[in-house]
Amino acid sequence: MNRTLIFLFCLLSQQSFSQNVEKIYKPNIRTAQLYKYGYPQGLPVYTLNGGEQLQLGFDDLDGNVKSYYYTYVLCDYNWAPVNVNPFDYIKGFTQNRISTYRYSSLAFTRYTHYQAILPDRSSLPTKSGNYLLKVFLDGDTSKLAFTKKMLVVDPKAVITGAVVQPFTPQLFGTHQKIKFSAQINGLNSFSAAQQVKVVILQNNRWDVAQKDIPPTFVRGNTLEFNSENIAVFPGGKEWRWLDLRSFRLQSDRVERGVYNKNSTELFLKTDIDRNGQRYIYYPDLNGMYVNTTYETINPLWQADYATTYFSLATPDAKPYPKKDVYVAGYFTGYDLSDTWKMNFNDSTGRYELPVFLKQGYYNYTYITVDNNEPYARTELEGNYFETENQYTILIYYKSFTDQSEQLIGAGELNSRNDRPGFSF
Repeated sequence: MNRTLIFLFCLLSQQSFSQNVEKIYKPNIRTAQLYKYGYPQGLPVYTLNGGEQLQLGFDDLDGNVKSYYYTYVLCDYNWAPVNVNPFDYIKGFTQNRISTYRYSSLAFTRYTHYQAILPDRSSLPTKSGNYLLKVFLDGDTSKLAFTKKMLVVDPKAVITGAVVQPFTPQLFGTHQKIKFSAQINGLNSFSAAQQVKVVILQNNRWDVAQKDIPPTFVRGNTLEFNSENIAVFPGGKEWRWLDLRSFRLQSDRVERGVYNKNSTELFLKTDIDRNGQRYIYYPDLNGMYVNTTYETINPLWQADYATTYFSLATPDAKPYPKKDVYVAGYFTGYDLSDTWKMNFNDSTGRYELPVFLKQGYYNYTYITVDNNEPYARTELEGNYFETENQYTILIYYKSFTDQSEQLIGAGELNSRNDRPGFSF
């Protein structure tokens, strides 16, 4: 299969996932996160009846105390809400108030930090699958503050696999292929090939997820996924980084800072298109970010915010023809909206965008979107097979009586385990 056909296959497999159900509805909400407790770089995956927990946290820049609540909404495989009574998938209260909060301290920016540990003992999910966590005001779900995706897994599939180079000559040096198998236990596998669905995420990204991947072989309870034409991802490069753990001790990515009486402005060094650069390995967060500081004890409510100015230079100091450019990373939710769209400055010959960011360590990239083909998106990095990427394989199962897909397996693969200091 040539490069064009593979691109079309990946495009079609992603279109139903293209609508971003994760959204911030209130402009005063910043740094909304949901992750495994103690592991901010991981997906929010909760094992049904398991011992682990999830941590929810966000900042309200209004700086006062409000009555925030949260609830769970069961969704299907494509993240559409399932039309069932909440008591069918929640044991206990369907709404819970977020009662833990702290006012910011040691920071110019005034905000209130809210947090909660999920699930609460008085409100437990009882079914596996995709869940949308809704945070809203005053017990009124119409007053949405933001939403987050959450995965509840009931482990019934054992996933094994590896990341290999594709055989296709055009993709051999630039792409990564995932081959894997899933052993299904405790389920009727009479028509497993029709009842099992697979989603593969690269670096926890739903915007580039591949889905509807059919098994190559079915051997009893084991499904093999090893076709040459599926589960092929562009390798990319290691992520661009931004160290904002200290505003005073400027990191290597900061050009200069402006320290006002009650605020801080940081101007970053200008980035360039990296397509022509050779690949070099260095450790990164695979697009994620962590809020941490050098100077405070608890960055959740003692870290400050700064207006951070991103800039990107084009090869000829002219805008890309008929293309928009966006800053992207986990901190943007990979949301290609006007909030993250860069503006071209004719006087400097650069794309520019100010972003209000909390202290921490960030990974990011730049994405161009063709105005005539919204799904034709390109990252300005270049692609290499050697790039270190994290892949998550999600296995869903739906019996003939289920109203939504069960999430029966979640496995992780890394494209390289050697992690050298440098690699060319």
